[in-house]
Amino acid sequence: MKENKKAEECAQNRFKAITPVLLALDEGADTAKLAQVKRDACAQNSISRRTLMRWVAAHQKSGFNGLKPQPRLDRASILPEGLIQEAIMLRREVPMRSIPTLIEILELEGKAPKGLIKESTLQEKLMERGFSARQMKLYQQAGVAARRFQRLERNDLWQADVKFGSHITVAGVKKQTYLVAFIDDATRYIIHAEFYSSKDSASVEDCLRKAIMKEGLPQRLYFDNGGEFRNRWMERICAKLGIKLLFCKPYTPESKGKIERFNRTVEAFYAEASLQSLTTLDGYNHNLNVWISECYHNKEHSALKTTPLAAYQAGKTPLRFVSPDVLAEAFLHQETRKVDKSGCITLDARFYEVGLPLVGCKVEVLFDPADKSIVTVKHEKSGFEKRVGERKIGTQVGPRPKLPEHMQLGAKPESSRILSAKEAGYDKARNLRRNAIKYSGMGGSVDV
Repeated sequence: MKENKKAEECAQNRFKAITPVLLALDEGADTAKLAQVKRDACAQNSISRRTLMRWVAAHQKSGFNGLKPQPRLDRASILPEGLIQEAIMLRREVPMRSIPTLIEILELEGKAPKGLIKESTLQEKLMERGFSARQMKLYQQAGVAARRFQRLERNDLWQADVKFGSHITVAGVKKQTYLVAFIDDATRYIIHAEFYSSKDSASVEDCLRKAIMKEGLPQRLYFDNGGEFRNRWMERICAKLGIKLLFCKPYTPESKGKIERFNRTVEAFYAEASLQSLTTLDGYNHNLNVWISECYHNKEHSALKTTPLAAYQAGKTPLRFVSPDVLAEAFLHQETRKVDKSGCITLDARFYEVGLPLVGCKVEVLFDPADKSIVTVKHEKSGFEKRVGERKIGTQVGPRPKLPEHMQLGAKPESSRILSAKEAGYDKARNLRRNAIKYSGMGGSVDV
């Protein structure tokens, strides 16, 4: 069907090219006039006089069908099957061997006379049998996305990626922005997308938290191996919320084809946003929300045969929401710190006063990476748990805090317990030394 269509189009173009000549012949134009018409037809269609007359003769002989390209002769008659099989064997030995190299080897081995095998002929025969360089390369790629996949229900799997965005000017300095987006695999619905000023785990976590607050928990998350995705904080979040964390194999962007395709689609938004004179993240994010809601979610998707919004809303799987407390606790970061002699800990160059009772102890610090003004400090052995705020270091020192009552001594002791214990041992040692010396039996007198 496709070949017939191409033949029809080719015949139409050829008939259009020779029409002036056919009209001149029908009108009985003189030789000079006919020669001028032929020159004009050749110039307008960039063909030779010989080609033009060949087309005219073909039309006069067979009409419109005569103008169709004739099928190429089977070259099997001029390229023996044995040589084709030898070329296939050489290609199988080293899939990246080029066509000229294959021909050179066959000629050097004396299996084909020099000049017999044409590059185009051998290329055609190898392609017919599935041994072209492009076909062989498909089996050598390390990717796993040669076969398409799609989840059946919404929120079964979310894909995410970070894309470079436009620049914004802050205090006269241009800063790069980054677009973080989460897409539902089954429906192509954008769960949440937002521009950030940094490409790090904090930006990804913030976007994920907002996505969960909007549409509930997914069953699976699918990321690449970037440091903003593959870290212990993301592992902790998924473990706390019961989400399966999946990573694609390195160097296989095709396995995240849906989010990669959205990244290409969002280029249309960049083109429109460039006309808005936007200078802030809030401005970009507002316009992004408008574009996603009105231009992307409400446009029919070729693979879905409906819009992403309609596909997502038609999903039968119920949304799974969690309480704000559970969600907040899951996104907390945890670090270990040692309480210094002033009863304080430091976190990202910030001071937090814990108290003197924990001086020298190691404590666990739980904090929200987006807001470190207040942190939770835990000490499991003592059962200590307290929310503390950031302590501002003043220009003057304050009074030293008093020792807690439970650590203070009641009545003053009457004697030193260590000296009393040592004195008993001291007396015992002296007696041993005294008894070890015997003066009896010694002759002579002893001068005193």
